[in-house]
Order: sequence, then structure tokens, then C-alpha cells
Amino acid sequence: MSEKPVVIELGTREKRFYDRLRARIRSAPPGASSDLRDVLLAFPDLVMLLLRLVRDERVAIGDKALASFGVLYVLSPIDLLPVWLFGPLGALDDLLVVAATLSRLMNHVHPDVVRSHWSGQGDALALIHRATDWSEQQFGRRLRGALRRLLP
Repeated sequence: MSEKPVVIELGTREKRFYDRLRARIRSAPPGASSDLRDVLLAFPDLVMLLLRLVRDERVAIGDKALASFGVLYVLSPIDLLPVWLFGPLGALDDLLVVAATLSRLMNHVHPDVVRSHWSGQGDALALIHRATDWSEQQFGRRLRGALRRLLP
């Protein structure tokens, strides 16, 4: 049984914003991290992957709950770094939550299941690996240090 692809129609205003954002990401200076650029461009595909994993009967209920948390965090108007206050940096917390969620799911969901739901370009697993590596390098040590200071 073939599943119909999900098509999300953006309004003119949203499409223009999304196109400008993608163009800005693509035109980042040559010194900018290509891993971060690739992950930011694939962010909508990563969120769609989480949504599709929630709907898949081959995914365990606990993993579906985790995927649902990732999607709900992205959709929630409440963020650690609000976009309205921090601009494009406000999307960073969403990216970190999605990367952490997918990293955890990769240990529990068969790679073929993940690949069957991927609609983005390239290999989903390679992109998820790059996203988690980037977030770990940029924030992992700092976050662990902050948590150690907060939790005796």
C-alpha cells in the first residue's frame, strides 16, 4: 500500500520568508560550518521525519512519545531562545532539540524505517549524524558543565 506524500502549502508571506531564510543560509561566508548550513537547510525535513516516525506502527510507543516531544517543542510558541527576540539564533534551540531527539531515536528505530520516511536530500542517517556531532561539539561540553554547576 503506497502512502500519499504529505504536501505542506505555504502562504505567500511564509514562502517569501522561508525562501529568504534559505538564501541567507546558502550565502553564508565560506568559513561558516557546512555541517550547520546543511542541517539548517534540512531542518523542515528533519521535523517531517519525526512526524512520520510518530505515525509508523513499527516504532515503539516510547520512541513515538520522544518524537512527539521533539515536534511539539518545535511547534510550541514557548522557546528557550524566542525567534522574536533573538532572530535566526532563536531557531537554534529547536535545532538542538530535534538533533537530540533524532540521535536518541537512532539507537532504537531500525535504519530502514528511518530511511523509508526521509523526504530530504541525501542520506538521512548521515545528516542526523552530522547534526548531532555539530551540536555535541558546539554545546555538549558547555551544557554538561552548566548542569554540573546547577546540580550538585
